[in-house]
Amino acid sequence: MPVLFWIVLPYGALLSFVLGNVWRYRYDRFQPAGCGPDIDRMERYGADAFRLGTVLVLAARATDVIASGPHDHPRGALHGILVVVEMVAGPIAAAGAVLVFLPPMIAGAHRAPVTPLDRLTLPVLTAVALSGILVRVDPNYTSGNYRLAETLFPWARSLFTLHPNPAAMAHASALYQFRALIVLLLIGIWPYTRLAGIFAGPVVRYAGRRRADLARLVPLPGNSGIGFRSRG
Repeated sequence: MPVLFWIVLPYGALLSFVLGNVWRYRYDRFQPAGCGPDIDRMERYGADAFRLGTVLVLAARATDVIASGPHDHPRGALHGILVVVEMVAGPIAAAGAVLVFLPPMIAGAHRAPVTPLDRLTLPVLTAVALSGILVRVDPNYTSGNYRLAETLFPWARSLFTLHPNPAAMAHASALYQFRALIVLLLIGIWPYTRLAGIFAGPVVRYAGRRRADLARLVPLPGNSGIGFRSRG
């Protein structure tokens, strides 16, 4: 069972994330699913808020993972900064997620279809946020045993070094195991929901505009590429 939960499932979620993003790019180039100017404006604001909040939270968590010792969390000013960043960025990301997912669910038939995975995503995001708060307020967080540095952190790092350490999670408490599994679920379904285009969509659309701009300039035949003419 430890091998299934803490080795097979993580790599399966990562594989789903990679292949799903490739599929999504080929399917619709990460185009937003919504339509309608008023609700689209809300979703754009929500996407911006979710993007900002998520980046800040991930940056804080990555810093915590890197700076934590085997049994201890960052101390002093760094610890205070990380806590403040997560306290501010978490609600921003949560509000953004609500604006991205809620309008399509309550709008009329003119909206793009809401898939079952879209309906599942908001509860999953809520569980991710709540589990993150719970592991932060664990009484052992400020004691000699920093449970995150003993369970989730070494396990997550081991996956990326291709030397998985399932024992770190096999003996963790239910809260930390739930935290890991709900994050894996979010990673696995990400490309198949409205979340997929929040980060990748702007990059793909910008790259497409740049290619279109460059394609308008074409070398004139027999002019050694010195002169240019416009296609359009």
